[in-house]
Amino acid sequence: MKKILIISGVVTGLMLSLPVQLPAQQQAHSAPAKQTTSDLKATRDIKIISSAGARALADACTAWAEQNKKIVAMAILDWGGNLIESHAMEGASMNAIDTALLKAKSALRWRRPTSETNKIVRSGENLAPTFMHDFPQPGALPIVVNGQVIGAMGVSSADGEKCAQAAIDAVFSGQATSSAQ
Repeated sequence: MKKILIISGVVTGLMLSLPVQLPAQQQAHSAPAKQTTSDLKATRDIKIISSAGARALADACTAWAEQNKKIVAMAILDWGGNLIESHAMEGASMNAIDTALLKAKSALRWRRPTSETNKIVRSGENLAPTFMHDFPQPGALPIVVNGQVIGAMGVSSADGEKCAQAAIDAVFSGQATSSAQ
């Protein structure tokens, strides 16, 4: 019995002393030794919504709402979730801008119209938006230019997505979409 314990102790000791490479180390050894500076992209270009662009979105949404006899409030966020512009039409409820802001944040986080996120939550397919304190109610769209989400627009109305889409179409002249796909 003593011999078995001694032999197993020696084998264990030898195994512990062997060098072990983790998968990350194995990949590092198999990768090229050095990247050239031209291969390395240290920065990237991103588009941002300007203050003037955000104001134009608010004005275009207001014009659409007036034409369709709606009273709305809206919030426009940049790609980082910062509020650039908000506006409430006369007669909008006290919480209308807050509602528009919550919708815009949800559209930006999930990179899809909030009506789509709402359907996913209602079907039980994905409940994460509710656990993450999002507001997946219809009325907000992400703003996508050349496949890059540059912001979002939330509108506090049942027809909020129509208003936001009309504004996006008017301001970006068809160069922006409301879907990251």
